[in-house]
Amino acid sequence: MPGNIIAIHVAEGDSVAAGQAVVVIESMKMQNEITAPIHGTVKKIACAVGAQVGFGDMLVEIEPADQAS
Repeated sequence: MPGNIIAIHVAEGDSVAAGQAVVVIESMKMQNEITAPIHGTVKKIACAVGAQVGFGDMLVEIEPADQAS
């Protein structure tokens, strides 16, 4: 969903659980929490607070728990 990043709740290296909120996007005056689809470790944050993002943009890269080193 296109919008503006208003919060990032994780940092690179953090462990995340499936369903955990990682980013909040504001779109059409509504705030939408984007959640981790899998358990794992945050490998890369590919967005910044204040950035405009569009449909399909990578926001956070998560390495699956069974592959994390």
